[in-house]
Amino acid sequence: MELSFENTVLKYFPQLTDNQKSQFLQLKKLYEDWNDKINVVSRKDINALYLHHVLHSMSIANFIDFSEGTRILDLGTGGGFPGIPLAILFPECNFLLIDGKAKKIKVVNEVIEALGLENSLARHKRSEELKMTFDFVLA
Repeated sequence: MELSFENTVLKYFPQLTDNQKSQFLQLKKLYEDWNDKINVVSRKDINALYLHHVLHSMSIANFIDFSEGTRILDLGTGGGFPGIPLAILFPECNFLLIDGKAKKIKVVNEVIEALGLENSLARHKRSEELKMTFDFVLA
């Protein structure tokens, strides 16, 4: 099976808008470019990005349909998973992605900006430093 966007994400989420499809299609190139600079996703796994990272991140959507305004914390986001795929899937929700590694958060912020994800913020923080409340915490 080819691990393309169409054979993975779109197969299970055919209802995506044109804008969401465009954002998901941009993801692979963004992560490939960043992976050449720093190890964001396992180098041997980058070709399976849609299956092993994006689709896995989105699997919670089969069980929970986040309502508008839901506040979601992605704790230990690493390279932006599951937060970025979920922020694309649920543009009406608010996401905070945090990680203790500054270089990972730099990448996540660049990806958020490149995709125009206005519902997402990424911060170099530890969970103990947060003074906010969330409806859901994902890791």
